[in-house]
Amino acid sequence: MRAISCVMIVAAFYHFAPVAEPARLKAPLAKLGCGGAVKGTVLIAPEGVNGTVAGPAEAVHRFLAHIRTWPGFAGLRHKESQSAEPPFRRFKVRVKREIVTMGQPAVDPRAGVGTYVTPGDWNAVVTDPNTVVIDVRNDYEVAIGSFAGAIDPGTAAFGDFPTWWARNEDRFAGKRVAMFCTGGIRCEKSTNYLISQGANDVCHLEGGILAYLKDVPATQSLWRGSCFVFDDRVSLDHGLSEGPHILCHACRRPIHPDDRQRPEYEEGVQCHLCADDQTAERADRFRERQRQIALARARGSQHLA
Repeated sequence: MRAISCVMIVAAFYHFAPVAEPARLKAPLAKLGCGGAVKGTVLIAPEGVNGTVAGPAEAVHRFLAHIRTWPGFAGLRHKESQSAEPPFRRFKVRVKREIVTMGQPAVDPRAGVGTYVTPGDWNAVVTDPNTVVIDVRNDYEVAIGSFAGAIDPGTAAFGDFPTWWARNEDRFAGKRVAMFCTGGIRCEKSTNYLISQGANDVCHLEGGILAYLKDVPATQSLWRGSCFVFDDRVSLDHGLSEGPHILCHACRRPIHPDDRQRPEYEEGVQCHLCADDQTAERADRFRERQRQIALARARGSQHLA
């Protein structure tokens, strides 16, 4: 693990509040981010804002302070970690229908969510025999780490969760349902959805896995593996230190360094998770991209791919 060589912080945040005209906020936010050496991705929608940005501490804090000046956003909270290198290559602001896509128009976290459980109290929830613990992240995220005993719905996208719940809710009758995700935003929607479906005892991990890994010592942890994050660090471990995973450039799924020794792996072209789906044409295109990356590296520059 490389030491942190500069003050590069990564801030993950979300906030649900009405946004009358999301498009009007895009240009000022982009100007502030690019002008302040902040990189990352921010999503704005009528329901609120969601993003992860990185940069010098002063610039990131100034960026977040600007968002808190929006009507209804003074209470925006964020979680900080560090990165040895810039975890994003550019800054993007996107206007979306939802800040996290569930596809359920009636879901509104502002109307009510499950009971928050602090990271310090979460172990008691996980080990309670009368509680069902559900990981509401995507299957490729769950594959590299989760809480011991948690149920994996096997969903490829968050929008698949309502269908999974409809098929499985009878299994959990009479149980308390505890949910968790990376930073908490998906639980805000999923617990509201479960309440609308008649679940009457629902809770979720406050601050998500990131808060748990930051606050709970590894010696007391029930977390197993690493936590996938949506930036170039790929995964985080206890203490929010950078994990060992890299992304397969073909399928964009996280793989462990040991997976690079597998016969299916070809750097920049495929891994064991996507080798069976690869076509000759696509593989050739990725090989050319990898060749251009190597040439750029030899010149001392960075290829945008």
